[in-house]
Amino acid sequence: MKRITPLLLALVLAFAMTCPALAAETTEGATPVRPAALYPTEVVETETGGGRRLEKVYLLTAADNPANIPTADFEREGYRYTLLDVTRQDYTESETREHTETVTLDSSTKDMDKIMPQLAATREVTTEDGFTGILTLDTASITVEAAGYGSSSRTVTATRTYPNLSDADASLIPKTITDNGRTLTLADVQWQEAGGFYNAVASYTGTATSSYATGYVITAEYAGEVVKTISGEMIYTAVFSGIPINAPVQKEQGPEDGKNDSMETPPPEQTEPGNSSGIGLKWLLVLPIGAGAAGLAFLGKFLLKKYKAKKEWKEYTT
Repeated sequence: MKRITPLLLALVLAFAMTCPALAAETTEGATPVRPAALYPTEVVETETGGGRRLEKVYLLTAADNPANIPTADFEREGYRYTLLDVTRQDYTESETREHTETVTLDSSTKDMDKIMPQLAATREVTTEDGFTGILTLDTASITVEAAGYGSSSRTVTATRTYPNLSDADASLIPKTITDNGRTLTLADVQWQEAGGFYNAVASYTGTATSSYATGYVITAEYAGEVVKTISGEMIYTAVFSGIPINAPVQKEQGPEDGKNDSMETPPPEQTEPGNSSGIGLKWLLVLPIGAGAAGLAFLGKFLLKKYKAKKEWKEYTT
């Protein structure tokens, strides 16, 4: 029995090695996934000398594979068509619209002669939604505004003369005066005596405050057309050449041609290559399995017979 076990294990291993081959055949025999069919958007057929020209136009997106365009020979209305060429052409569209942009810049002056050199005559733009173009400065839209204001103050003075006063008394002199809209305060008085009277020269002082622009903001508009190109589609054209299927053959017939035509041997039946190779592969896989099973049966019968003979001999000798 010790010799039987290794032999059985070897046969089982040989049988197991045939299982992956069967699994591989099942996988290879599975129907492949066919790509999505592509259909032409236009078919143009023209007559040529002795044949026809057929053009199939396809409009493909980025998700479509041009390799799926049918290019095999085919028959149509008594003609057999063969591919000549496949051409490709970009298919793009564009959208145009008016666009205006406002720009601002700082300036230290409001003089237009100094402002204009700071503004470019044209401006290249790209919008957030993908439009591009060149805009032109609209000079009528230019405005200048103060960015802010500051203030300054200075001392102003004025003099007044008061003649023929009875006495050199400062109370006779006004304490304040108004000069150019400003209120000035008495600062000093000079007296002069003239024939029993007094002339007074009074000095007044005050503060004048003025405001000024600290800077200027220039605003201008640029206007013009912007364009957006819409792409992503391609035009493919498959060009086929067609010839008549039953074109007449020009040849001279002899007296024996009729007999030969009637006695022609019919062509042998052809077996599809796929079926032939499939049947052969199955037999190659089945035969080892059958041989293994037959070998197991024969070996088992042989070992059983040998075991019985050994047992009978042992009983006979004891």
